[in-house]
Amino acid sequence: MIVYITFYFSLLIIFYSYVGYPFIVFLVSRVVNRTVHKAQVLPNITILISAYNEESVLAQTIENKLSIDYPSEKREIIVISDGSTDKTDDIVGRYKKKKVTLFRQTPRAGKTSALNMAVPKAGGDIIVFADANSLYDSQALKQLAANFADPEVGYVTGKMIYTEADGTISGDGCSAYMKYENSLRSAESRLGSIVGVDGGVDAMRKRLYRPMKADQLPDFVQPLMVVQQGYRVVYEPAAILQETALRTDSDEYLMRVRVALRALWALFDMRALLFCPDNMLFSWQLWSHKVLRYLCFIFLLSAFISNLFLVRASSFYLLTMGIQSLAYLVALSAPLMVRFGNKSRLIAFIRYFALLNLACGHAFIKFISGKKQVIWAPRKG
Repeated sequence: MIVYITFYFSLLIIFYSYVGYPFIVFLVSRVVNRTVHKAQVLPNITILISAYNEESVLAQTIENKLSIDYPSEKREIIVISDGSTDKTDDIVGRYKKKKVTLFRQTPRAGKTSALNMAVPKAGGDIIVFADANSLYDSQALKQLAANFADPEVGYVTGKMIYTEADGTISGDGCSAYMKYENSLRSAESRLGSIVGVDGGVDAMRKRLYRPMKADQLPDFVQPLMVVQQGYRVVYEPAAILQETALRTDSDEYLMRVRVALRALWALFDMRALLFCPDNMLFSWQLWSHKVLRYLCFIFLLSAFISNLFLVRASSFYLLTMGIQSLAYLVALSAPLMVRFGNKSRLIAFIRYFALLNLACGHAFIKFISGKKQVIWAPRKG
């Protein structure tokens, strides 16, 4: 009896996390539909770029931010060099006359500490968080700013598009998964606030920024702090960021482990929002979109193991065992299939789904072991 309960409960949680919750959100958002009241506003903004040994991409990123369609007198750029040992600082120095300022953090202390140091010194009313390898669309800043015409909005995140090295849009599983996530974010915005942002194309009201602990994930914790203060976190699909997709599965995996680990700690630190009487809707979203997602690997594992004990019970359980086994076999062999020319989006999605959940499992083991990660390394791509 326990085996049957485990099997069906596991399937229920998996289905709810990836299908049931989004479906409910889409339905409810059609009724609630809290439209963001946008307007063409041009507040003073500060673009913050955290960098550690980013000499290969930083000049291109700064040029990109300088070329964006936004009044130069209303825009400043600050690069925080986190103990860089390459030519990062020298590259920033070349742009001193173009309102690009260098802050140096020594010794190296990580992105979160860098932001804590730089935000109080920023002159803009709106802070824009950018990565050292991110390229914005020419209208991205105006699209982000338009949302702040609504006094209820405190934080805005844009749309990330992964590209190949030649600049073409990536069609792999990562891109497919992001399309799914962005559709969900659009629906969550209509409910009130989204749960989770991209981090490379984000903006918030400076007065709402709260200092964070060095080990906290700013892309996750800061939006939650904005919600705690009674403001909305919304998604703006017209604010587009292009970022090069990671070259190898190992690069993607290590990045996902790092992000998941810091997100788990963030959920622990911000656990008051998981049981918030004043905002039960957001608590439900946080449980459904984040907690269950990060723990989904447990239910995938329990569904597989319990199914093993049930294969002789009926042909139905033999079929479900076959489907699960085939999916994991496809995920394992996907790199080989791609090498031989098979670029099926379904295969890529299965591979990416398996990689995400494996990374979450790895991160969870680190989390319960008390391990944290504060500093980062430049992304390869």
